[in-house]
Amino acid sequence: MKPSSTSSTVPGAQILLVDDNQSGLAARKSVLEEFGHQVTTAVSGHEGLECFSSETFDLVITDYKMPRMNGIELIERIRKQKKDIPIILISGFADPLGLNESNTGADAVIQKSSNEVAHLVRSVNRLLRRQVPKKPPASHQLAGRSRRKTG
Repeated sequence: MKPSSTSSTVPGAQILLVDDNQSGLAARKSVLEEFGHQVTTAVSGHEGLECFSSETFDLVITDYKMPRMNGIELIERIRKQKKDIPIILISGFADPLGLNESNTGADAVIQKSSNEVAHLVRSVNRLLRRQVPKKPPASHQLAGRSRRKTG
């Protein structure tokens, strides 16, 4: 998937990517960097926590199944430090284990599959856009323009 020049892409985020699988880590890092993000990688939950404690990130992406600390445990510990940071959980077990946003603490849960890259890019963009200040609601913009019709 190549980066597009559309406004749907939110470039330049600092992303922490945690996965004990070196191949998955390298592939996801490459995709995210193609979209202009700065990616810091960690090969364990403990290493991910160390990175998170010493650097500032806009988004965290973690695998679920890792030795000694799984992705849900990592999410819980990250939320104690910064509760509002967007987090994506990726797992080959999302569907079989019923992992979802409400039972994992993640803002998005992605099943590993042939569509994973598209889902990842879409979720990253959605969660990063969520942090951009929103324009005032349309009702506020129209308030100054409303005129009473006479008739």
